[in-house]
Amino acid sequence: MGLFSFLKNAGASLLGGNKAETKTTPVTPAAPSALEQLENAQLAMRLTNHVVALGLKVENLNIVVDDDKATITGEAASQSEKEKVILAVGNVAGIASVDDWMTVAAAEETAPEPEAVFYTVVKGDTLSKIAKEHYGNAMKYPTIFEANKPMLKDADHIYPGQVLRIPPIA
Repeated sequence: MGLFSFLKNAGASLLGGNKAETKTTPVTPAAPSALEQLENAQLAMRLTNHVVALGLKVENLNIVVDDDKATITGEAASQSEKEKVILAVGNVAGIASVDDWMTVAAAEETAPEPEAVFYTVVKGDTLSKIAKEHYGNAMKYPTIFEANKPMLKDADHIYPGQVLRIPPIA
């Protein structure tokens, strides 16, 4: 559990879900207006559909959006699935932070999966360059690519501001 930060204006737009473009300047710092509550609910639904469409395994998935913060609850099938859900939600334009309240299903037969490091892509990065930095070997880039499927479809298509999972290697 924790709070993860993302670049609010980087990432996929979920069909009008980019609140950074649609939000008007608030008159007062009061409670959200009915319109803002509706926009938050619509974005939460789009984020939920996005996670489901990616095929990520989370029981009782619930996403609540408050301005640019998404709070996620549910039970992920594994630590890697949990991390992928966080990234799938956080790498959406309009979301600046993800508050993770998910649990991981207990696997009785195996030891808990170690947590991955999250890395924010900067201009000029490639998966090979990131692999060299984190693993000491540029040829380990497929490990990063596989760790970020299904969010990544092509190893050559990453963008500045995108957050990736960098799993530990044995």
